[in-house]
Amino acid sequence: MTAADGQPAAPMRGATRVLQDVLDKLRLQSSATATEKQTARLGDVVENLDERAFGFLLLLLALPCCLPFVYLLPQIVALPMLALAGQLAAGGRHPWLPKKLHERSFSLDAFQSVLTRAEKYVGWVERIATPRLKPVTGRVGVRLVGGLALIPIASILTPLPSTNTVPGIGVAIMALGLIERDGVLVILGLLLGFMWVFLLLFLGAEAVDLIRGWIAART
Repeated sequence: MTAADGQPAAPMRGATRVLQDVLDKLRLQSSATATEKQTARLGDVVENLDERAFGFLLLLLALPCCLPFVYLLPQIVALPMLALAGQLAAGGRHPWLPKKLHERSFSLDAFQSVLTRAEKYVGWVERIATPRLKPVTGRVGVRLVGGLALIPIASILTPLPSTNTVPGIGVAIMALGLIERDGVLVILGLLLGFMWVFLLLFLGAEAVDLIRGWIAART
């Protein structure tokens, strides 16, 4: 691929590298003193992302959900993820967050730790990402993707240990697909998320049957 001046075009940077650059920029802009924790708002992240902000935001918010034994944070970030997926489904061109979510702050150190830990897991996905199955990431396809993504994202809200990991990975892969215009990754991410939701519902139904059987045996 060549640029307009005939020189080789610079390769597209990985999504996690872009997010790292955004966090570094926010860290420099932070007014926190040496004894205070550096924080930023979700709105600050939106303002520092390019036209692929939906994908970048979904990836940033999905990363804490990918890691096992991370509690409470996945349930917190699932709410803005639902808002973003809903906007995609509605045909939104740029992310918009309600004022409460726009002003919601987070620790830069905490997200730096999450990004560092998660990069080794999503790095291999970035290396195989390439534009393909373009209708999936086209205008109509993205709206369908946003609607379907609501289901695995909603499952992250399930208040059970480690139930966020599999759907979080699925949403992260889907987000990388949106960023890199890779329809295959988008589909794989959605399939992973839906498989988890199906398993969760199946196990839930089995648990209900066991409880009913135990109650019947006691009466």
